[in-house]
Amino acid sequence: MREDRIITEVGTNEWQVVVFTLGDQGFAINVDKTREILRWTGVRPVPQSHPAMLGITTVRGEVIPLIDLRIYLNITPTVSKEQSKVIVTEFNQMKLGFVVDGVERIYRIHSEELDATLTGTFLGENVLYVIKRDDRNILLLDFERIVQVVNPQLADQYQMDSAKIQSVISELGDPDQYRILVVEDSPLIRKMIQDVLGKGGFHNVEVVSHGKAAWDRLCDEDGAFDLVITDIEMPKMDGLSLTKRIKEDECLRNIPVIVFSSIMADDIKRKAQSVGADGHITKPEIEQLIVQVSELLKSREDKGRKYDGTTSLG
Repeated sequence: MREDRIITEVGTNEWQVVVFTLGDQGFAINVDKTREILRWTGVRPVPQSHPAMLGITTVRGEVIPLIDLRIYLNITPTVSKEQSKVIVTEFNQMKLGFVVDGVERIYRIHSEELDATLTGTFLGENVLYVIKRDDRNILLLDFERIVQVVNPQLADQYQMDSAKIQSVISELGDPDQYRILVVEDSPLIRKMIQDVLGKGGFHNVEVVSHGKAAWDRLCDEDGAFDLVITDIEMPKMDGLSLTKRIKEDECLRNIPVIVFSSIMADDIKRKAQSVGADGHITKPEIEQLIVQVSELLKSREDKGRKYDGTTSLG
């Protein structure tokens, strides 16, 4: 029953968010990033840290950092610190707590409900989408960006030694012969993926911000791509729905698809496998991303030679 439930949920373009409040404004975070909601846990300060980094606390024997979103977003709290709630999260292979005024409820939303028209302009770089619900606007934050601003050293996780990159791709010949489509809604992560692919010599890279745009490009007459790298949680069409469509399409099913997401719990991995993803990697394993890109392109190339009759059978 568990496996059946996982498979039937894939491709619906629906996911769930936890809605919380900062001041009088509603915000949201993906349920898959959330582990538990706690009352104020107390905190031990960390010297020379970002003002929003309150310090560290201990939750079930684990030491985790606490980030006050009210301080980070310059929002006046409506409750005292002792009355605050802590949202314990896990993504990008790390656990941390976000301090908020209160937690409301869980909403099931559809990808088409996410509005990104004001992102990066009036709403700034910390907001990815607006969710219109119950006659109000709920803001979905870019938590990956927030964490990296608070702790810039985390950006080092997305770096890879240039010599190692060259070693990994050495059997591919000219990397620019391959067209790669990157599907990622976070501008920060899009740039990081482009940068590391560029270090490997992959400059024939196109980026789009959601699954619907990716699907349209794949269906275009000039949309002949050799590999797709996709996030999961995106507007209009999520990454699992995109992967499912690709693998069900007779003309596209042989294109390798790598799911590259901050959320990689076991059930998410099984969902990726159930729709036919050729690889699934948890951010920030950027080094493993390059390895899988190279391996999948090489495998596709070898299969092509075999089917063309150009490979010796010995």
